Amino acid sequence: MRLKPQYLFVIAVISLVALYFIVRSLFGAVEPHKAEAKTNAAAGPPSVQAKLVPQVVRAYDVVVRGRTQATRTVVIRSETAGTVAAAPVLQGTFVKQGQVLCRLATDARQAALDQAHAAQKSAQLAQQQSEQLAKAGYRSPTQVLQAQANLDATNAAVRAGEIAMGQVNIKAPFAGVFDHRDAEVGAYLGPGQPCGTMIEIDPLLIVGDVPETQAAALKIGATATARLVSGQTLAGRIRYVAHDADPATRTYHLEVTVPNSKLTIRSGLSAELHIAAGTGPAHLVPVSTLVLDSAGRQGVRYVQADGRVAFAPVTIVEETRDGVWVTGLTGDIQLITVGQSYVGDGQKVRVTLTR
Repeated sequence: MRLKPQYLFVIAVISLVALYFIVRSLFGAVEPHKAEAKTNAAAGPPSVQAKLVPQVVRAYDVVVRGRTQATRTVVIRSETAGTVAAAPVLQGTFVKQGQVLCRLATDARQAALDQAHAAQKSAQLAQQQSEQLAKAGYRSPTQVLQAQANLDATNAAVRAGEIAMGQVNIKAPFAGVFDHRDAEVGAYLGPGQPCGTMIEIDPLLIVGDVPETQAAALKIGATATARLVSGQTLAGRIRYVAHDADPATRTYHLEVTVPNSKLTIRSGLSAELHIAAGTGPAHLVPVSTLVLDSAGRQGVRYVQADGRVAFAPVTIVEETRDGVWVTGLTGDIQLITVGQSYVGDGQKVRVTLTR
């Protein structure tokens, strides 16, 4: 079938347009890339701002958030059963070691002790008489030993009665504060039931949890300063650093002892601990210069002597108003302060130094 001339014209036009786009895609698209390359070459390496950060020798302080805590907290329990006959100490009162906190009714304990004393006297007389008769030949050695055994038994009964009488007085095991009373006059206490709670707050503990990255820097006996929420400052020393980390937080428990002779510092107050951890090289850098690399490590970018960018992971040892003190850098560095997030390791840059 023969095509009409107008159809041939349309087919020719479409073929020419298609040929134009094919040729343009093959040869013409290269030109913009060449132009961009020429523009980048003319612009040169990217520009960043940097400042010279010197290396200094600095005393390290490990900062830990903590709280005050009693050195000892003990629930004082009854060793025997009985009704509380007296409660001579008010809760919250400082008490000396051995002071009576709760006194139980003696009930039949005194009568049992009196009976034991009477039996003891009788056994003493019998033992003395047996020895005298033995010297005269009227008692055998076995009878003398039996009399001595009877005396020993009565002595033990007296001792048991004295212990039972002593148990009616529930006493403070150490000097401290009788912080909470659990039994009032008239209450019945069985063996093991509480009279109240004693706490020791002189010396006082300040406890906290240290990150695993800083635990190795802490030593037993190192000096520490604690600032309480009230603004009061306390000085003490480390007495304990755990060797096993908390599996949930990966932190190590820390205890610092501070004097509290006037008992003015209470248990449970929030505190900020500054612990001396030695000296060493450090750099003071602005917080804004800290970046993360592709591996998720925290660090800074700086310019090397050849004008190329380098990344260094750092460890923060102290935070201040002027910036953060970090370790992990060597010598004086040109720290990138503007543009650090837009350049990569090994990239050539133009540096503008600032103060």
